[in-house]
Amino acid sequence: MAASSSQTGTQTGANRLRLGLAARLALRELRGGLSGFYIFLACVALGTGAIAGVNSVSQMMTGSIASEGKTILGGDIRFEIDNRDIGEVERSYIDGLGTVSEGVNMRTMARKTDGSDQSLVELRAVDEAYPLYGAFETMPAMPIEAAFAAEDGVYGAAVAQILLDRLGLEVGDTVLVGQASLQIRSVIATEPDALSEGFGFAPRLMMSRDALDQAGLLRPGSLVEFSYRVRLADQASAAELAGLRDQSTERFPDAGWQIRTSQNAAPSLTRNIERFSQFLTLVGLTALIVGGVGIANSVRAWLDGKRGVIATLKCVGAPVRLVVAIYLIQVMLIAGFGVILGLLFGAATPFVAAGALSGVIPIAVEASFYPASLAIAAGFGLVTAFAFAVLPLGRAGEVPATALFRQQGLETNGLPRWPYLLTAGLTLAALGAAAIWFADDRRIAMVFVAAVIAAFVVLRLVGFAVQAIARRWPAVRSTPLRLAIGNIHRPGALTPSVVLSLGLGLALLVTLALIDTNLRRELSGNLPERAPNFFFVDIQSNEIDGFEKVVTDLAPGGKVIKVPMLRGRITQLKGEDVNAENVPAEARWVLRGDRGVTYAKNLPENSKLDAGTWWAPDYEGEPLVSFSAEEAREIGLDVGDSITVSVLGRSITAKIANLREVEWESLSINFVMVFSPNTFAGAPHSWMATLSDPGADAALEGEILRSVTQAYPTITSVRVKDALELANRLVGQIGIAIRAAALVALVASVLVLAGALAAGNRSRIHDAVVLKTLGATRATLIRAYVYEYGLLGLATAIFALAFGGVAAWFVVSQIMTLPSKFMPDIALATLAGALILTVGIGLLGTWRVLGQKAAPVLREL
Repeated sequence: MAASSSQTGTQTGANRLRLGLAARLALRELRGGLSGFYIFLACVALGTGAIAGVNSVSQMMTGSIASEGKTILGGDIRFEIDNRDIGEVERSYIDGLGTVSEGVNMRTMARKTDGSDQSLVELRAVDEAYPLYGAFETMPAMPIEAAFAAEDGVYGAAVAQILLDRLGLEVGDTVLVGQASLQIRSVIATEPDALSEGFGFAPRLMMSRDALDQAGLLRPGSLVEFSYRVRLADQASAAELAGLRDQSTERFPDAGWQIRTSQNAAPSLTRNIERFSQFLTLVGLTALIVGGVGIANSVRAWLDGKRGVIATLKCVGAPVRLVVAIYLIQVMLIAGFGVILGLLFGAATPFVAAGALSGVIPIAVEASFYPASLAIAAGFGLVTAFAFAVLPLGRAGEVPATALFRQQGLETNGLPRWPYLLTAGLTLAALGAAAIWFADDRRIAMVFVAAVIAAFVVLRLVGFAVQAIARRWPAVRSTPLRLAIGNIHRPGALTPSVVLSLGLGLALLVTLALIDTNLRRELSGNLPERAPNFFFVDIQSNEIDGFEKVVTDLAPGGKVIKVPMLRGRITQLKGEDVNAENVPAEARWVLRGDRGVTYAKNLPENSKLDAGTWWAPDYEGEPLVSFSAEEAREIGLDVGDSITVSVLGRSITAKIANLREVEWESLSINFVMVFSPNTFAGAPHSWMATLSDPGADAALEGEILRSVTQAYPTITSVRVKDALELANRLVGQIGIAIRAAALVALVASVLVLAGALAAGNRSRIHDAVVLKTLGATRATLIRAYVYEYGLLGLATAIFALAFGGVAAWFVVSQIMTLPSKFMPDIALATLAGALILTVGIGLLGTWRVLGQKAAPVLREL
C-alpha cells in the first residue's frame, strides 16, 4: 500500500511538473509575438465586443428606467381605465391612498381658426396637481398654472414643436380643439412621464382638465383613457407596492382598471429593449460562432508554422498531452487578450450610446460599467475559443514527428481521437445551454441554437456537394479552369471553409434585406392601395347621417363603410375568470383592457367563415358572438364555448356561434368580436367609419379632412397614408439597426474567409512552385485562382439566396401574413458581393504565394 501510494504521488507530481513545464514553454514561445494570430484576435474581439456592448447598453437603459420609475410613471402607483371614468367608490378609494393627479388621454383634431388646415393630435388633459414627480418644462419657461389657466375665457395649451411646424403657428396663436379655443402659450420641452404614455402617432397637445370639459370631447363611445397617478404619503418598497396593487385588484375585481407601479413604469419599452437586446446579442453570438471557424483555421495555420517545433518536442520525448497543453495554453492566453480587447469596446459602448440616447429618450441616461454583462461576454468568448481550438490542436498532436519533418500531416482530413471530439462537443453544448439560460425569451434562444446547428450542418453539406459536383465535372480544355475545378475537390481543399465562412453571413444579410424590402414595399405600395383613405372615429348617433352626407358629397365615387362601436373587456372564458398568464404571449393583447366590439346582421367584409354558421338577420335568441379564428385558437376557444364581456358596466355572456378568418392586413374595419344585433339592443354607442376612394388625390383628401373637421369638430379623422408613412420611417430606423447588426456577422465571415485562405497558404505555395517549375505562367495561376474563388463565391451566393429567400418568405408570409416577393436586385447584389469578397480576398491572400522562390520549397519536397 505504501509503495502504491508513493507511486501515485510520484505520478501526480509528474503531472504537475508537466503542466508547469507546458506553461513555461508556452510563455517562452509567445515571446516571438502574435504573428499568425491577428485574425484569431479579430474574431474573438469582434464577437465578444458585440455581446458586451449590446448587453451593457441594454442594462444601462433598463437600469435608468428602473431608477427613474416614479418620474416615468408620474407617481408611485397608477390606475388606468379606458373609455369611461371610474365610479365614486373607486375614486374615494384612490383619494385615500395619497396625493392624486388625474389625467385624460385621447386622439382628436386641432385646427386653425380660419379652417385652412388641421392636424391629428395626442391630447392630454391634466389637473393642477400635475406633475407629482419630475418637472414639466416649457419654452418659454412658465408655471404650469400660467400655461393652462383661462384668460378672458380662453384656456392655454402647451404643444409639441412639430405641431407648430405642421400648422404654421407660433406661440401666442389660437388653435381650435373640439368646441374650445385654446391659446398656445408654450412649447413642451420636457414631459417627465411621457414614456409611460406609450407610443404616439401624432404631436402632443396638453391642456387643463377644465379646458377638456369646455371642448366637449368626452362623449359616450369616445376612445379615451382616464388615468390616476398617486403619490403615497410614505415611502413604499417594491413588495409594498406590489401588495397595494394586488389589494386594489381584489377589492375592486370588476373595476376594469389596469394598475402599474413605479417598479414597472414603462413595461412596453422595457420589454422592447430586452427583446431587441436579445436579438442583437444572438447576432453577436452568431458572429462569435462564425468567428469560431476562423479561430479553428487560424490555429491550424499557426500550428502549420510550428511544425518543426512540434516535431522536435516529439523527438525529444514530449508526450502528446504535453504538446497539446503547450499550444492550448498559448491559444487561451491569446484568446484572453482578444477578449480583453472586446471587453474594452463593450465597456466603452454605454458611454458613447448615452449621449446619443439622451436626445431620444426623455430620462436621465447615466452610463457606467456593467460587470455582469462583461462577464457574460468574456465567458462566451473564452468558451468559443476553447471549443474551436481543441480539434486542430488534437489533430496536430496526433501527427507523427517524421511526417512533420517531411512538411506533411496537418492537411489531413482525419478526425482527432475521441477525447478531443468529446471535449469539443461538450464545450459547444455548454455554449448553447448558456445562450439559452441567459436569454430573456428562452424559446427564441432555443430556436436560435437549433438554427445555428442546422445552418452549420447544411453549409457543410453544401460544401461537400460542391466538391462532389467538381469531382464529377467533365474534363475541360482550359488549363486554368481545369486547375480551378481540381483545387475545389482535392484533399485539403478550401471549399468547406469558404462555403461555411461566407454562407452564414450572406444568408443572414439576404434574409434581413428581403424582409425589410418586402415590408417597405407593403407599407409604401400595396397597403396604401388596399387600405381606406380615412378612418373616422367618435361619431355620435345623431351625427352619423350628416357626416355621411358631407363625405359622399365631396367623394361621390368613394365607398363609406360605417359600423357601430362599443368598448368591452373580456372577463371570463368558458365560465372561468380570465388569466392572461395561461394565454400565449401573442394573444394576450385580446384580453388586455377594453377592446372595440360591434354588432352586425351580416358577415363583415374582408372576413370569411372558418367554422360554425352566421346568425339570421332577424335573430332574437340568446346572445351570440363571432370570434376571430386565429385569436380564438391561440386563446383556446372554439364554436360553442362561452365568453363574458363587460360592456357599459354590464356583464354579457355570449356563445361563440362561429369563427372568422379576418384580413387584418387590409387595414379595413375589423373586430375580434362581432355580436348578434340583439345583444346590445337599445345600448348607447358611437360609430366608426372608413372612406375608400382610389381616385382621391392629396387635394381632395385635404378638402375632405377640412370639411369633416369644420362640420363635426369632435370627430377624429385619421388619414391612413400619414400613419403608414410614420410606420415606414420606424421600420426604416429599425431596419438600419438590424442590418448594422447583421453586418457584424458578415465581417466575422470575412475574417473567417481570410483565416481559411491563410490556413491553406503552405499547400498553395507548393502547388504554385511545382506548376511554375512545369511551365505554368503567373497569368495562368492567377486565372486559375480567379476561377476557383469565383466558383466558390457563386456556389455560396446561390445557397445564401436559397436559404435567405425561404427564411424571408416564412417570416413575411407566415408570421407577418403579408405578401412575399423575391427581389432580383437583392439577388444580384448578393452575387456581386460574394464574388467580390471571395475573389478579392482570395487574390490578396495568394499574391504572396505567386512570388515565392522555387528553390527553398523544392528542397523540402
